Amino acid sequence: MSKTETASSKAQNEALENSSTAVQALKRGDVIVFPTETLYGLGADALNDAAVDKVFHLKGRNPHNPIPVLVADHEMLHTLVAKVPTVARKLMERYWPGPLTLVLPRQKNIPKPLCNREGGVGVRISSQPIATLLVNGLGRPLTATSANPSGKEPARTLQVAKNYFVHRVDVFVDGGTLTSKSGSTVVEVMEDSIKIIREGEINAYELRQVLGAEKVVG
Repeated sequence: MSKTETASSKAQNEALENSSTAVQALKRGDVIVFPTETLYGLGADALNDAAVDKVFHLKGRNPHNPIPVLVADHEMLHTLVAKVPTVARKLMERYWPGPLTLVLPRQKNIPKPLCNREGGVGVRISSQPIATLLVNGLGRPLTATSANPSGKEPARTLQVAKNYFVHRVDVFVDGGTLTSKSGSTVVEVMEDSIKIIREGEINAYELRQVLGAEKVVG
C-alpha cells in the first residue's frame, strides 16, 4: 500500500469514528463538508428547507440551478421520486452505488431548490462509505453539491474545502485525497431514453453501451 493510500485509509477510519458529530450537525439543520465518491460535497438535510437554503447561500449558487441528493437505498429514493422508468432501473443496476446522478420525476412537496423546471430531482446512491454512513445516520436524503463556491475549482482535499468555507462551516469530515477528475455524470431520464446533462466519471460511450445508442441524447 502506498503512503497516499495509507493516509487516505487512516483518514477514512477517523472520519467513520467521528461521523456521529456530523450526523448531529445535520439533524440540527447545519451544513457539513464531507467526501463523496467523486469530490468533497456540501451536505445538509435535503428535506429541511432552511438547511438547503444555507447550502445555496454558502455556494453562491443560482436557486434555479438544482443540487443533487444522496439517498441510502431504494426505499429512501421513493420518498423523493414518483416514478422510475425502465431505462433508469437499468442504469441503477449497472452503476449504483456510484457516480451517476439520475434526474427523475419528483414526489409532491419536495423542496423547490432540489427540482429542475420540469419537476425532476437528481439522485444517486453513493459508493463512498463515509457518505453512506452519513445518509444512513441522518435517515433522510443528503445534499451532495460540490464543496466550492460557484465558479471555483472543486475540492479534492479537505484543506481546499476549508480554505473555501473556514468560519462558515463548523464540521469537516476528512475522507483523504479524492482522485476524481470530474463530478458525477448527470442524466435526465425520460420515459424510454436519457439526456446527458453533464458528462462526468461515466462517459456517454458507456451509457450507450448499456442502453443502446438510440436511447442516449447528448
